[in-house]
Amino acid sequence: MTWRVGLNLGLFQGGWFACVLGGSLVALPLVAAILALHLRWLARPGEWRWLAGFAALGLAVDGGLYLAGGFDFGNDFVGVLPLWLWLLWPLFASLLHHGLAWLWAHPWLALLGGAIGAPGSYLLGARLAEVTLAPWLLPAQALIWGGLCWWLCRRLGPSSTPHGTTGRARP
Repeated sequence: MTWRVGLNLGLFQGGWFACVLGGSLVALPLVAAILALHLRWLARPGEWRWLAGFAALGLAVDGGLYLAGGFDFGNDFVGVLPLWLWLLWPLFASLLHHGLAWLWAHPWLALLGGAIGAPGSYLLGARLAEVTLAPWLLPAQALIWGGLCWWLCRRLGPSSTPHGTTGRARP
């Protein structure tokens, strides 16, 4: 593992804990700093598009699941999605070309990782942040994230590079 991959994984994990344990007021400046550092020192050209795309995707997916009754954030929350939950999406996108780049060559492992890892992350995050999840939410997350990771393999995996080039980082 290179120092860049280790830094990417460590910053993601620190950001995850800031979001889940610190809430929106802690998460916003910390995740903004992590993403700014990522874009300055780790990102490949055009990678900002992935961060922006996942921010939009997160608002649509988790916002839709919230509106469908999948999350209960308690009485203190008003809106479509808490900022701290939304910030996890571009934070995850910062792993795509770095900490998770190896995974996109293994579609079945990526599918299983998404289908198991993401619901596990939501479950742990919900417990730490005192969020109630609907009984159907984790199976729905397994389908969503399994499919998303499968798609990422098609988009970022070795078969996506034209004519044998090594350009795995297509923005």
